[in-house]
Formats: sequence, structure tokens, C-alpha cells
Amino acid sequence: MKRVYMPILIVAGIYLFAALPFLYSQTRTQGLGAAAYYETGRRSMSQEDWYAAAESLLECLRLNPAHAEGTAALAECYYELGEFDQALIWARKARTLSRGNLVLANLEAFILIALGRLEEASSVITDVLIREPYNKEALFAASEMDIARGRPGDAVTRYREAVRRYPDDRRLLISLALVLGSLGDAEAARSYIDRAIVQHPEDYRVYYYAAYLDAQAGRLASAIQYAEHALAYRPGYGPAFSLLASLRYRSGQYEEASRLADEAISLNRNDISAWYLKGMSYIRMGRDADAITILSTASTIDPTDEFVRAALEELIISGTALEDPRRSSWAIWHFNRGRDYRSRNLIEQALFEYRRGLRLNPYALDRQEYADLLRVQGYPARYLEELRFMQNLGLGDRSLNDAVEAYDALLDEAIYRRWSVNPVDVAQRHWKVAVFSLVSQASSYHVDAGANAASYIKDILTHDRNIAPMKLEVPQTSFSQSFRLARETEADYFLIISVAENERDIAIKGELFVGRTGSPAGEFYAYRTGADRLRNASRGIVDQLTAQLPFRGELLTHKQSQGLIDKGRADGVKADMVYEVIKKGQLLIRNEGIGLTYSPEDVVGTLVIETADEEVASGSLIRKGFFDRIAPGDAIILQSSNQENTTPVESPLADPELRALLWTLR
Repeated sequence: MKRVYMPILIVAGIYLFAALPFLYSQTRTQGLGAAAYYETGRRSMSQEDWYAAAESLLECLRLNPAHAEGTAALAECYYELGEFDQALIWARKARTLSRGNLVLANLEAFILIALGRLEEASSVITDVLIREPYNKEALFAASEMDIARGRPGDAVTRYREAVRRYPDDRRLLISLALVLGSLGDAEAARSYIDRAIVQHPEDYRVYYYAAYLDAQAGRLASAIQYAEHALAYRPGYGPAFSLLASLRYRSGQYEEASRLADEAISLNRNDISAWYLKGMSYIRMGRDADAITILSTASTIDPTDEFVRAALEELIISGTALEDPRRSSWAIWHFNRGRDYRSRNLIEQALFEYRRGLRLNPYALDRQEYADLLRVQGYPARYLEELRFMQNLGLGDRSLNDAVEAYDALLDEAIYRRWSVNPVDVAQRHWKVAVFSLVSQASSYHVDAGANAASYIKDILTHDRNIAPMKLEVPQTSFSQSFRLARETEADYFLIISVAENERDIAIKGELFVGRTGSPAGEFYAYRTGADRLRNASRGIVDQLTAQLPFRGELLTHKQSQGLIDKGRADGVKADMVYEVIKKGQLLIRNEGIGLTYSPEDVVGTLVIETADEEVASGSLIRKGFFDRIAPGDAIILQSSNQENTTPVESPLADPELRALLWTLR
């Protein structure tokens, strides 16, 4: 056997020895190829062409999976593209290839912050700062984490300390200016951005952020100049171009804003923000028909953009006849979503979609499905009311008519019938709330975002049983104008809506003021991310508002010691609950804050609920004093000991627009 294999081994060795130069050449070529792709990727990164960079770096890692610099660079590309999950995978792989690299540790911290994994990010940042207490990137990450936690004041302290150590750092100066601007300190923000301009006079990014800050401060003319400077130093810079277009819109230059939007669309037909800006510009120019066409196209391109759809639907509702076929076509979208939510037992979401659809097309047969949802929720009287409305429209068929007859008989013993009142006629909304937005407040992503969100909230309030949203123009020029209008129209409160957003998140703030005095009454915040964020954040504001307003009803009539009030189970009224009866006209709204005030002498009795229907309730009246001073029209309020508030007011969270700006600044 040895005689047979020895010659074979000798021959194999000769061939292997001869092949060594070729194998070495192949390995060396692959190594050079990986390095070349890495250099190409870095050049693309310097030009902020993240897609091309990622393509080159992926090829680099295909040739050399252990290329540490390429792995780290690819993680950075995915971070810049907003693919944070993927960025984290590559960042952690890079850290295994280059242990102890603090640059990679900081990158991982930034990615974790973007993912909302703040505790993990805090651990990484703490570890870096233990090793290097003044590591600049770690200080940046710590500041961004403060902002993500809704503590911008702490971030300002960190940034100011860092600026003292690195007084010429462009990114630090801009970051500090942006945070100060978000806190409303426009002058301090301006001082830091001016320092950045002096020290970096040819950096297009400095001029872009200067334009943004002046835009937020309402200095539109100088903001336009700065945006033009940014584009002069870097023609075609997308963020500056979009900002300039929105500034033209805010300045009332709607033709120019539309032209710039067309220019952006010609470069990228799927630029939904440009389509939206063009549609809004046409609305401002009074070209509603063209605006409907443009916004319809935009909604086709991106059906998930809620601001596009909200603006379009508001235009259709306010500007077309009820018989217009476009109403039906756009309502169908909501009805289909309502059915989908209903199939998943998401009743509240389904109700919202049906109501929105019926606002567009009141004559839709889908109203019967909406009525069925009310019946399922335990509101037979409201179910019957909807069916009768359909009968009045001539939409009744045999099954609907049979249902009306059956439920009419079922409700024969209802309280409102025993008292001979019509629940539709007696239903009252005891809070008058005006909903506004200020034209000076603007989001950089959607123009008039505040106005559209305010209109959305106002529309939701039309279905509230206790709040009457007043029919007033939503956009107002100033707080004083809002206050004057609310006071003149005798609003109980007025709510000013503002919006901050980025491509993924939205934060809505509602500031409530007393209509009579203009004094602050309360603040509401809603932060939402992902799909349907405008709808969900708007509902969050409404839920908080309705939960904070005290129960308020009215005594409709009384017979001896029995009384009937205009609120029922749908308003939270239950048997054995005790209410105070306040003399008519003596219940006042507090001068400041949310609440009611009255004199103890104006309490004329109490009402103990015995029976509650969905719309009305009745109970025993107990007079206060020797004489019976209780009369129809007296106010009914819930005793404070029985007041329940199950909807907490949300705390103010991170400003999504500020976070996006700091992310792009990195």
C-alpha cells in the first residue's frame, strides 16, 4: 500500500507547490478588491449617497467578511437610511471585530436611542464616559438620550458644557441652537447659530439649520435667505430645497411654492411632501378643483399619508355637494377599514372609520353597519335613531323596517317614553370649545400641519356627547386673535393645537385656555408612531380633554320628588350615583384651570339616580332647605367624591422634529 500511495503523494505535492503562486495571487486580488470597494463606499458616504455606499460596502464584506472598517461603515449607512434594526446588527458585529473601539460603541448607542431602547443606550454611554469622561460623541449621545426622554433642559446643560470644551465644533453649536429653539429661546438659539456661521462660513449645513431656526421663530425673510445660501453652496440639497418651498408657502408666495413643488416632483415623482405642498398651495390660491386632483394623485402614491388624506377630505366635505360622486368614492376607503377593524373586534377604531366615512357620504348604506356597532355596544336607542334616519332618506328595505318595528317595541318601556320626551331633542352638549391653530406654528414636514390636525380633532369632537366644537375658522393669526374670537362667541374654552413630526412620529400638543379670561386651563400631549399616527394622536388629545372636563348635565323636568336629567349610561351615569342640583344660571367656569364654581347658597338639592337609560336617567330629588327651589333647567353636577377620571393626561415626550434634525445633523 505504501508503494502505491507514495508516488501519488509526491505528485500531489509537486502540483500543490506549483499552484502556490496562483493561490497567493488570488488571495491578494480578493484583498485588494475588498479594499477598493471599501474606499468606493467611503467616497459615496462623503457625498451622502447612502444607497451607493451600502452597495459597495456589502460587496466589500462579501469578499472579506472580517473587514472591520467596512462592517462599521455599513452600520453607519444603515443608520443614516433609518434602518435601525439592521444598523444594530452590523454595529455589534463591527464591535466584535474591533473590541475596545469607542467610536463603534457610540454608534451603537445612537442606534439604540433611535430604536427607543434607552436603558441599553444608557449602559453603553456610561461605559464610554467611564473610560473617557469628555468623549465628545458620547456627550452627544447622552444629550440625545435626554431629548428622547423628554428632558431637553438637561440636554442644554450638557451641550453648553461641551461647547465650553469644544468652542469651534460646528455640530455642537448647531445642536445647542436647535434645542434652545425647540424650547422657545429664539434669541439664545440665534446667538449660537451666528457663531457657527462665523466659524464655518462656507458650510451649507450651517445655513440650512439657520434657515430652519429663523423659520421656527417666524423670521421668514431671513430664513429664505439662509435657505438660498445653503443651496448656493450645495445645489440640489434636498432638505434645504424642501424648506425653501415651505417658506415660500408660509410667506404667501403660493405660485412660487407650487413651482418649487413641481421642480421637486420632476426629480422624484414619489416625493409625497412636494405633492402635498402643491395641493395646499392650490387651496390657498382658491383653485379647489385642481387641489382635489393633486391631492387625489398624492393619496394614490402614498395612501398612508394621513395629512394628504385629511386635507383632501376636508376640501371635499366643505367644497362639494352631498350628491357629488367623489364623496362616495373616498368614503368607501373608510368603510372598508371600519369593516376590517370590526372583524378584529376593534370597535372604537371601527366606529371612528364609519363616522369619518359618513361625514363624507351621509347617504351611504354602510350607515346600517355603523348602527349595528352601536347596537353591539349596548345602545339600542341610538341604533333605532340611525335606522329611522335611513328611513327618512328613503334607504329602508324590508329587513330595516322590521328592525325599526322590533326595536320600537323593545324600547316601549324606556325611561324617555315614560317621561314623554324625545332623547334626540333633549340631548345637549354643555361644553362649548373652539379649536384653533396658529399660522405662525409650522412643521417642517407638512405645511399647515397644525391646522390639519386641529380640523381632525374638531371633526372627532362632533361625535362627542358633551362637547360642542364651535363653527369657527381653525387657522388664527395670533393668540390674541384666538382669545378675542373665543370670548366674543362665548366659548367656554379654546384649544390651540400645535404639531411636531418627522417621517415616522408625530407629537400633538393641545393648550387649553378659558374662553372668558384667556387664562391657561390645561395642556395635553399625544405622541404616536407608526401607521395611523395622526388619527391616534388626535384621539389621544380628545380623550384627555373629555376626561378632564367635569360632568355637567341639566334637569329636564321633575314630578314631585322624581327628576329626569339629560344624561344617561352613555355618559357614565349609573344607579345610586349622587349629583348636586345647582340653581339655573349660577354655575360658572373657573377663571383659570379646568372646573366649575358656584356658591354653596346656589345648591338647591341633590339627585340620587335610580334608573339610567343610555340617553337619560331618573332618580329621587332631595331638596335643600324648607322650600322646594328645584326647577327645570337647573344644572346637574357630579359630587366630587364620585368623580372618576380613568384617562390620565399624557406627559410631554420627545419632540420628534428635533430628534430628526439632530439625527440628520450627525
